[in-house]
Amino acid sequence: MYEKDGEQYYIVDEHVHIWDGRASNHKNVHGKQFIDCFYDYHRNLSPEQEVWDYDTYTYYGSERFMKDIFEDGYVDHAIFQATLLSDFYKNGFGQTEEAFGLAQRHPDKLTYNHAYDPRNGEAGLEQLRRDAERMNLKGVKLYTAEWNGDSRGYKLDEPWSRRYLEECLKLGIKNIHVHKGPTIRPLDRDAFDVADIDKVATDYLDLNFIVEHVGLPRLEDFCWIATQESNVYGGLAVAMPFIHARPRYFAQVIGELLYWLGEDKIVFASDYALWTPKWLVERFVDFQIPEDMPEYAPITVAQKKKILGLNAAALYDLDVPRQLRLPATSGVGVR
Repeated sequence: MYEKDGEQYYIVDEHVHIWDGRASNHKNVHGKQFIDCFYDYHRNLSPEQEVWDYDTYTYYGSERFMKDIFEDGYVDHAIFQATLLSDFYKNGFGQTEEAFGLAQRHPDKLTYNHAYDPRNGEAGLEQLRRDAERMNLKGVKLYTAEWNGDSRGYKLDEPWSRRYLEECLKLGIKNIHVHKGPTIRPLDRDAFDVADIDKVATDYLDLNFIVEHVGLPRLEDFCWIATQESNVYGGLAVAMPFIHARPRYFAQVIGELLYWLGEDKIVFASDYALWTPKWLVERFVDFQIPEDMPEYAPITVAQKKKILGLNAAALYDLDVPRQLRLPATSGVGVR
């Protein structure tokens, strides 16, 4: 919990990782390209005092994760979003078993979302069923630009992808998190286009589509889709650090999201360990739209509480302590 000026905030970080980007895990040059690109985002968008050394960044492990997220980072609950990248890393980029094991040991603090790739066909569907049972999945993380053999990406509305989404419905996996943001070397930029979200959100109304990175750099396209689709949400991973690096740009992003999506469909994320939640939470609570940007309304404390945790808590049926809830009339996060 974070407290400032007499206000208490229930914090849900809906996008965190434990990864292994060390050279010993690289399958080819693309493994190095990927972690180096991550590190460039980290050091270019973080405050100087928050920048890690490269070796620590490539693998930091469970102990540091727990300290940065829960001891120092104010987070009440965090959600792992698996990133496999098995074509680039010998043992996968996201350390799925380490993360899942941590979530099993701390179910009050952690939720684990696994990943699948619809290009794996029937065998992948069987694996999804096994994973859903073993991991008690409430959500999955999809990386539409991930390489798979000769394929360098897929669309959510392709036939096999639809079969997997239908299987998610059967399995009770309701939260579909999709990376639709900046490209990461060597992945292809166009494979992260947001247009396919529009199609599947319309066709699968019982699924929630959380668009990670709010479609950046395609914010306008995303907003036009999300304002029409009641089951499309915006995850703030990657957008958040601009609160430091380019605060007026961040004001534009959050202002557009509040205008188009509304306060109930935006969720906070640090994308740890790209960035740590502590400084992001502190700065967002203190942040206000500049007065010379009158096209955007001021951000209220209630809106900040929803974005920082209550909206994600509603998606995952988290039990928010009564003193941290908003009044029932606000409509969100009142469990």
